[in-house]
Amino acid sequence: LAAATAIMTTDTHPKQAAVEFTLGGKVCRLGAIAKGSGMIHPNMATMLLFMTTDAAISHEVLQKALSEVVPATFNQISVDGDTSTNDTVILLASGLAGNAPLAENTPDYDTFVAALTAVAEHMCRELAGDGEGATKLVTCTVRNSRSEEAAERLAKAVVGSNLVKAAMFGADANWGRVLCAMGYSKAPFRPEYVTVAFSSAAGSVTVCEKGAALDFDEDLAKKVLSENEVTIAVDVNEGTDCATAWGCDLTYDYVKINGDYRS
Repeated sequence: LAAATAIMTTDTHPKQAAVEFTLGGKVCRLGAIAKGSGMIHPNMATMLLFMTTDAAISHEVLQKALSEVVPATFNQISVDGDTSTNDTVILLASGLAGNAPLAENTPDYDTFVAALTAVAEHMCRELAGDGEGATKLVTCTVRNSRSEEAAERLAKAVVGSNLVKAAMFGADANWGRVLCAMGYSKAPFRPEYVTVAFSSAAGSVTVCEKGAALDFDEDLAKKVLSENEVTIAVDVNEGTDCATAWGCDLTYDYVKINGDYRS
């Protein structure tokens, strides 16, 4: 954690997570630290993330587990759509827990992947929610898509849209911007099947059904979107696959930070 704190630039706080789980009767641990606030749109960007575990696991199985988890977690973050050359996600294993080395396609392997996914999803929220100048974490969930890849593309397009991000900053329930982003995602869907709702700790409001506007309570929508964590829930009503992406709002401070920044 001290190392992560030392290299923070525009991050507002250190980012960390840890879990305990059991493999072969042995208690194992997996932890993570990260740095990243701007130029986050994995492919990847200026994110630095390090995960360690004391589980006994070979390099090949560790790589397989990480490769399974990254596409639906870290590759689903977007702060500003900008990428650079030095993104890093590293997973290290010491084997000190003393469990029998993990083998693929076993219950213990599934337990490890579940622990890794939980840590990764927590770190995604930390990274996206602390975007430069951000005032809120924006999560997009897409469900009932015709494929997981399509759902991932749709969700990431929504959280990556500058117009959606600006609407979230203004607490504006502009569902047309959501469908617009889905339209240029290059993922297949039928607009006439889509339902869109916004939710937060203040409640939930459905704003679009079967691709058409609904009469909704504007005051409630404003309250829902004024919270510091907002979910855009999209149901494409075409299949059974789902995906999540994490982003943030676009604020005046983002422009100020990057207008003043000099490398």
